[in-house]
Amino acid sequence: MKFGRNAKRLESDFNKYPLNTFSLPIQVRWSDIDQNRHLRHSAYYDYGATVRIDGFSQHGLTNLKFEELRIGPILFREEALFKREIKFEDRVTVDLAVTKATPDFSRWSVHHHFYKEDGTIAAIINLDGAWMDILARKLAVPDAFIQSVFDDFPKSSDFEQIILKKK
Repeated sequence: MKFGRNAKRLESDFNKYPLNTFSLPIQVRWSDIDQNRHLRHSAYYDYGATVRIDGFSQHGLTNLKFEELRIGPILFREEALFKREIKFEDRVTVDLAVTKATPDFSRWSVHHHFYKEDGTIAAIINLDGAWMDILARKLAVPDAFIQSVFDDFPKSSDFEQIILKKK
């Protein structure tokens, strides 16, 4: 993707970001700016969701596929750590990496790093999720297709496999 006069610099700056992640450049919108003239807190969560859903789609987990499988991702926890301001003119890239998962990917954690154009980390979002059977409205184990997609997703350098305790 290119963004006007900064296109060459932005493309070359991708070398600063970890190679084991999925990332997207994000265009900061005027409507995402708050009265302090920086990115409003809830926009970080919106951008994270955009990157997650785009990552799912690019790996074959489209909305149509989720409907076909009668399953969808849900979140248990989502937290943001704000490090540096993001202003309207800033060029931002947001990544996605799996940080933890059960062997069957029924439970998982991911993070998003928000990089400014110079490579500075402006924010980090950490979240924990699972899968829900959309008909039964209960937690579910994903099928082999979703498991293979998640297995192929970029993993963080500190990725850990988690084992759930049986009740």
